[in-house]
Amino acid sequence: MNRLRTAAAALATALVTTFAVAALPAPATAAEVLVNGGFESGALSPWTCTGGLGSVVSTPVRTGTKALQGAASTSDNAKCSQTVSVVSGTQYTLSAWVRGSYVYLGVNGGASTWTPNATNWTQLTLTFTAASSSVQVYLHGWYGTGTYFADDVSLQGQGGTGPTVPGAPGNPSAGSITNTSVALSWGASSGTVTGYRVYEGSTVVASPTGTSATISGLGACTTHTYSVAAYNSAGESPRSGNVTVTTTGCGTGVPGTPGNVTVGGATNTSLNVSWSASSGTVTGYRVYEGSTVRATVTGTSTTISGLATCSSHTYTVRAYNGTGESPASASASGTTTGCTTGTLPKHLLTGYWQNFVNGATPLRLSSVPTTYDIVAVAFADAVSGTPGAVTFNVDSGLSSALGGYTNAQFRTDVATLKGRNQKVILSVGGELGSVSVNSAAAATNFANSLYTLITDFGFNGVDIDLENGLNATYMEQALRNLRSRVGSGLIITMAPQTIDMQSTGAGYFSLALNIRDILTIVHTQFYNSGSMLGCDQQFAYSQATVNFLTALACIQLQSALRPDQIALGLPATTQAAGGGYVAPSVVNNALNCLAAGTNCGSFVPPARWPTIRGAMTWSINWDASNGYNFANTVHNHLVSMP
Repeated sequence: MNRLRTAAAALATALVTTFAVAALPAPATAAEVLVNGGFESGALSPWTCTGGLGSVVSTPVRTGTKALQGAASTSDNAKCSQTVSVVSGTQYTLSAWVRGSYVYLGVNGGASTWTPNATNWTQLTLTFTAASSSVQVYLHGWYGTGTYFADDVSLQGQGGTGPTVPGAPGNPSAGSITNTSVALSWGASSGTVTGYRVYEGSTVVASPTGTSATISGLGACTTHTYSVAAYNSAGESPRSGNVTVTTTGCGTGVPGTPGNVTVGGATNTSLNVSWSASSGTVTGYRVYEGSTVRATVTGTSTTISGLATCSSHTYTVRAYNGTGESPASASASGTTTGCTTGTLPKHLLTGYWQNFVNGATPLRLSSVPTTYDIVAVAFADAVSGTPGAVTFNVDSGLSSALGGYTNAQFRTDVATLKGRNQKVILSVGGELGSVSVNSAAAATNFANSLYTLITDFGFNGVDIDLENGLNATYMEQALRNLRSRVGSGLIITMAPQTIDMQSTGAGYFSLALNIRDILTIVHTQFYNSGSMLGCDQQFAYSQATVNFLTALACIQLQSALRPDQIALGLPATTQAAGGGYVAPSVVNNALNCLAAGTNCGSFVPPARWPTIRGAMTWSINWDASNGYNFANTVHNHLVSMP
């Protein structure tokens, strides 16, 4: 959530103004840490780019004769990265000259910055303190926004002493090929090598320590293209060339892979699984949960019974005949009904209360209407010198605007809301937040400080809104520590940006899945996002549409998260975000579409999730500036949902 939300044009201008500045002075011992930051070698190495979408070009360039080009597509943001050795605890300055729409510069798991529309060469700059002996820096564009360019990328600071990334392996070649497997071998990489990764597209299909691997579980008469990269503690090498191989068994053999697996029809104790028929000769289908067969049928659907109430399950399907069994389908997940929601409503509305002044209506906490079921106080502040620790006080600017609002009055207001059956939680992060939980010590500091604030002010829980990087491992440690002390009544919510919930491998998504046993709700910010792919992986849906809300929420709803843990986050007014505002009636349409399959746009979800939790808005203060139109419209609809 942004602390300072303005209209889209003003936001874009502010971003360019903020980031197009000269690089900050480096420490006295600074040296260039990156390799090939100007791409003057004419090759990408040691940079690697996702999807093979990066290249070195001769025009346009800022200096020299070469620059980086990233060809972002509707399904890949053309992320180009380099891993380098650094000195933990040392400050570094990262900068790059870029041009194009929506160009991002950052440190993996740490700080980042971006520009929305650099028609000319524009410098992006950020500083950070290294938390380990290596970092990965990156540039990327945005889905569906076209090509970006970068030149003169620099990382200034003290160089580390660790190994450099290995050289590219030799091109792989195929050995023994069967109906279901391919044996590969390749030439060893130069340098220090921990192991190798065999890729099919962007997916790692094998991770051997030697220079050969056998890829198993393939379909008969199927074609596959592989490449290989070496890796060590410094990062991953450039990839080798490709080898394309077709398995044997053409015209005979096992069936093709089943497709379009969906899980629906949930009851307290059962789930329905359906799929598309396989090609070839099919005797029947086996439905697996992990490695266990849960059903064997001749048709293309089945009901799995005897399940526990409010339990999540993930299934794959394989076809079989007299020759053998097909490869497994893509997985699909579902949750049985009967989930308890504690003292919270089945469907609810969350809003953020601003502890600062930015043009929206300043409010005492007690002025928040009861149409908001959960009130997230934005934001906690980092404690200087104590990594991970946070504190909270009423902002001096807000206090002045309200004629002298004090911490004591705020505590009384928290109690007032709780007396109205509203929940008050403390949000950590925001656009300008600097809280970082990147170590076990920081996790302990985070939990200790939050427990103190919950005890002092009476908060019901915590909201995680870290927009500048999140370490899923240590944040999970912190939240489990906190819950062990507060108890099962602790509310834990998250407010990831849309990009954070595109893939289950992303940090935020991983955290949500890892703590789903104690997680209350994920309020994804479906705004400030541009166009992005939905769960159908067919189109880059435009923000500010019912299709965008339903197709992207579908990604989470098809994961192992329960529907009651998922809500739609939207701005309350056009002034509250740079883009993505929709009328509250559109939010209601999206909820109807996901819950009952009605009021959808051109995208119709593959299942129905009647227990979807509700909606969130940034912010209550902006909603107040508009007569509480968002809360009145959406909350009344949520109350009417079955």
